Amino acid sequence: MKLVFEDFEPGRSFALGPVAVTAQEIIEFATEFDPQPMHMDEMAGRASILGGLAASGWHTSALFMRMMAYGFLLNSHSQGAPGIDVMEWKKPVLAGDTLSGRSTVLESRAMRSRPGIGIARFKHEVHNQHGHLVCYCENWIMFSMRDTVEINP
Repeated sequence: MKLVFEDFEPGRSFALGPVAVTAQEIIEFATEFDPQPMHMDEMAGRASILGGLAASGWHTSALFMRMMAYGFLLNSHSQGAPGIDVMEWKKPVLAGDTLSGRSTVLESRAMRSRPGIGIARFKHEVHNQHGHLVCYCENWIMFSMRDTVEINP
């Protein structure tokens, strides 16, 4: 049974990942979306403050989104998110890193403007294989309430 709003109680958390980050994926993403030298060339990455071929922050965010989708969103009655309140890239994600993390519910409430929908605020933390925090995010996600799902499966 898919998760509904009532399942997202404050304190509940969901494991994210792991996902391996390859040099090829970093270069392909950068070529398409963020063609800066430190994301496309190992030597340029080493010469930068990033210390090696580094994923774009947007690539890191996309990987985080994929981990969140597989971690709990695809098994829920998610209705989307109104935006991102906080998105911080704390440390470079380098070729060869393995990312994992945790999404934790901070608070939740029914939406007055949308009957049958609840909204939950999350904090998300993504770490590399050394346990270093590489990405931190906070946002709200909307979910169908149990009664709505039972009426309209």
